[in-house]
Amino acid sequence: MWRCGQTAREERGEGSATMLGGDEFISSPPRKTVRFGGTLTDILLKYEKGETTDFELLKHQLSDPDIKDAQIINWLHEFRASVVYLTKELDQLVSILLRLPWLKRSREVVEEYLGFLGNLVSAQTVHLRPCLRMIVSQFVPPRITIREDDVDISDSDDDDENLSENFNTCHRALQTVARYVPSTPQFLMPILVENFPFINKSERTLECYVHNLLRVTVYLPTLRLQILELIIEKLLKLDVSAPQQDIEDAEEAANNSDSEEKSTEEGLFDMEEDEERKGNKVVSSSSERMAHPLAERLDILMTILFSYIKDVCHVDGKLDINRTKDLYRDLVSVFDKLILPTHASCHIQYFMFYICSFKLGLAEAFLDHLWKKLQDPNNPSVIRQTAGSYIGSFLARAKFIPVVTVKACLDLLVNWMHKYIDNQDTGANAYCDVALHGPFYSTCQAVFYTLIFRHKQLLDGNLRKGLSYLQSLNFERIVMCQLNPLKICIPSVVNLFAAITRKYQLVFCYTIIERNNRQFIPVVRSGTGGDLVQTCTNPLDSFFPFDPYLLKRSKKTIDPFYQFWEELSAEDLENLKKPIKKGASEDEDDDFLKGETPQNDGVVGIAPNSYESNTRSPVSSIGSPADCYVPYPQ
Repeated sequence: MWRCGQTAREERGEGSATMLGGDEFISSPPRKTVRFGGTLTDILLKYEKGETTDFELLKHQLSDPDIKDAQIINWLHEFRASVVYLTKELDQLVSILLRLPWLKRSREVVEEYLGFLGNLVSAQTVHLRPCLRMIVSQFVPPRITIREDDVDISDSDDDDENLSENFNTCHRALQTVARYVPSTPQFLMPILVENFPFINKSERTLECYVHNLLRVTVYLPTLRLQILELIIEKLLKLDVSAPQQDIEDAEEAANNSDSEEKSTEEGLFDMEEDEERKGNKVVSSSSERMAHPLAERLDILMTILFSYIKDVCHVDGKLDINRTKDLYRDLVSVFDKLILPTHASCHIQYFMFYICSFKLGLAEAFLDHLWKKLQDPNNPSVIRQTAGSYIGSFLARAKFIPVVTVKACLDLLVNWMHKYIDNQDTGANAYCDVALHGPFYSTCQAVFYTLIFRHKQLLDGNLRKGLSYLQSLNFERIVMCQLNPLKICIPSVVNLFAAITRKYQLVFCYTIIERNNRQFIPVVRSGTGGDLVQTCTNPLDSFFPFDPYLLKRSKKTIDPFYQFWEELSAEDLENLKKPIKKGASEDEDDDFLKGETPQNDGVVGIAPNSYESNTRSPVSSIGSPADCYVPYPQ
C-alpha cells in the first residue's frame, strides 16, 4: 500500500522531496494521507476489546468532507479485505461508509465502491437494507436549499450535468447487490415504496424517480408487476386530484391571461419583429406546459409510461408479441386492482387504450375481459356498471377497432340485454330502479353511445344490409320495456340516440322521453345564491372513461388512435330530423310534437359527456359531441 511504502521511505530518510522536483513539491498540495492506529483490522480488533480511540479517529477521517479520492480508495481497499469484521455491532461505521460521496468522485473511486458493496452484502447480509436505501436515495436529483424570506425551500438540483451517468452507476450498484444476494427484490420493493416522492415535489424529481423505477423492471423482472402497480397508483392519485373540469378551467384562465399580456405588449411596443421573437420564445417554452400544476406532473409521467410500454413491446422497431402479451397481463392486473374500482379518473386508464392499439387481438382480449366483468353476477354492481362504461367508451373511441369487432360486441351486449329483459320485465322487479338494474342500464348506455359514434360505419357501404343488421338488434323492445332505460341514461346520450334511431326508423323514442320528462322531479340544491334547480342528473353515476385526453405532451401518443367526435353541421342536424323514408308513423296524440319545447332542452342535446353537462363550459366539449340541441321532430 502507498501508506506503507511512504513509511518505509521515511524510515530510510527518503522524504517526498526526493521523489519530486523542488518546484513540483512546492506547488503540489499536501496530501492528507496521515493515518493513525495501524491497519483497519488492528483498529477493529482493538474496538472489540473496548479500545475506541483509534475507532473514533477512523470515523472522523471517513466523515471528513475534504477527504481525497486516493484516501477513499485506500480505505475501501482495506474495508473490502475486512468485511468479515463489519458485523451488526458496527452498523454505525457502515452507515458512515454508505454516506461517502462516491458518485461524484473519480471512476476509480466508483469502481472500488461497487466492489466494496458487493463484498459487504455477500459477507454481511444484515447490511442489505441500508445498502439498498442508499442506492434508491440516489434515484432523484440531489437536493439544494433555497432560502426565501428566512424560510428554507428544498427542491431538486436540475443543473447536474452528470445526473444521467450517476443514475447509470446506481443501477450498476443495484445489479451488483442483486447478483450477490438473490433475495434482493423482496427487500427492495418496500424501500422503493417508502422513497416514492410526494406528488407536490418538483416535476423533475418525480420524473427521475419514475424513470428509474421502470429501469429496475428491466433487470429485476420479478418486480415489474409491483413497480407498475406502485407507479400507476401514484399517477391515479394525481389524476383524481386534477379533474377534467379543473384542467380545462386552468387552461382557459391561462389562455385569457396570455391574451391579455399579448394585447398589452402590442399596445406598448408596436414593433412586429421584436414581438414575433418574444412570441416565438414564449410558445416554444410554454406551449406544451399544462397550466394546472398537478396536470403538468401527470402529463410528464404519462409520457414516460407510454414510452416504457412502447419500448418493452418493440424490439428493433418490430412488435414482439410475447413481450407484449406479458406486459398486457401485468397491466390488466393493475387495471383490475386500481383503475376499475376508481370512479371518474380522466387519463391514467389510457395505458390500456395505448397497449391495445398495438394489435387487434389485445383490444379484443380487453373487451372480452370487460365483458366477463359485466355479465358476472358475482361481481359488485358498481364494478359491472363501470365495465359497461369502459366497453362503450372503448368501442366508440378506439379507431383501431374495426366494424366487424364493433358488431360482434354489439351482438353480445344486446343479446344479454334481451335475456335480462326476459328475466326481469314481468317479475316483481319490473320497474325502473338503478339500484336493482344498474348493470343493465350501464349496458344500455354503452350500446347507445357506441351507436352514436359508429352508426355511419355500420351503415357504410351497403345501407340496406346495415339497416337490416341494426333492425335485428330490436332496439324497440329495449326502449319500450318496463325497465325504461331512456329514463336512466344520460340525457345527452338519449337525445342523440333518439335522433339517429328515428332517422333510420329503428325506434321512435320521443314519446317515452317526453313521458319521462313529465315524471321528472328536479333536484333542488341550496347554494349561496339561493336555491339551484338541478335539471340534469346522472342517476346511473356513469362516466365515459375515454373522454377526450387533455394532457398536451402525452396526448400526441394517443391522438393517432383516437376517434374524435365529428361536429354536427346545420345540414347534419336537419337530416337527423328527417327520416330516411316517408310515411314514418308518429304518435299524433303527443302534445310535444305540436311545438311544445321540452323542459330540459338546454341539456338534452349536449352530447355524450359524463357529468352535469348544463354546468360545463363549452371548452369541455373539445373532441366530444358539441353542445348542440337536436330538436324533437315537428
